[in-house]
Amino acid sequence: MADHETLGQGLSEEPDETARIEAGRLLFAQECRFVAGTATLDRLPAANLPEVAFAGRSNVGKSSLINGLTGRNGLARASNTPGRTQQINFFDLSGRLMLVDLPGYGFAQAPKDQVAQWTRLVNAYLKGRAVLRRACVLVDSRHGLKDSDREVMAMLDQAAVTYQIVLTKTDKIKAGALGTLRDVVATEIARRPAAHPEIMSTSSESGAGLAELRATLAALALPAAKA
Repeated sequence: MADHETLGQGLSEEPDETARIEAGRLLFAQECRFVAGTATLDRLPAANLPEVAFAGRSNVGKSSLINGLTGRNGLARASNTPGRTQQINFFDLSGRLMLVDLPGYGFAQAPKDQVAQWTRLVNAYLKGRAVLRRACVLVDSRHGLKDSDREVMAMLDQAAVTYQIVLTKTDKIKAGALGTLRDVVATEIARRPAAHPEIMSTSSESGAGLAELRATLAALALPAAKA
C-alpha cells in the first residue's frame, strides 16, 4: 500500500516548516471524537477517511500520545497496566483524519489465547485497511527496538504499508542516549522497504516533538474545507 501524502499537491512546492507546524496545530485543535471500538474486523467503521494507526508494545504510551496530540487528556484511555486496550479504537479528527489506537502487542496481563486474538486482529487490520495511510510504530525510548517491534515492521514491509518509528517517553532518557538510539534505529530501518526515513522523538508528558508529529500527520489528512 503506497503512502498517499503527496496526492493532491501537484507541482506545488513543499510548505516550509513553519507552515507545516501551523497546519498541524490547526488540525489537531479541531474536534476529535470517539467513533467506534471493535474487537472484530466485521465491525470496523466505514472506510471514508484517511487513517493513521498507532501501534506498539503494551504500555508504550499509545493512548497518552493520542491524548497529547489532540490536547484532550480523556480522549483515549491511558493505563499503567499493560494490555488494557483490548480493541481497535477509532477517533474522527475534524472529519479529515481518523486516528486509530491499536491493542498493544508483546507482553500483556491476559490469557495467551486472548493475546493471540488481539495480535491476529491488529495484523489483519494493518494488512487489509485500504484507507490506512501510515502506521506509527511507537517505541519506548528507554528500551529501544524489541523483537516484537521487528515482527510488526516485517509484516508491514511485506504488506507494503508505510510506517514511521515514533520514539516515546523521551523525557525519561538523556539527550546523548536519545541521539545514540536514533542512530541505531535509523541504521536498522534503512534496510526496510516500507519504513519512512524520518524518526519522530516525542514525550507526551513534556510535549516534546508533538508539534512536529502533528505536522507530519496533518499532511496525510483530507484538505481543509474552503470557507
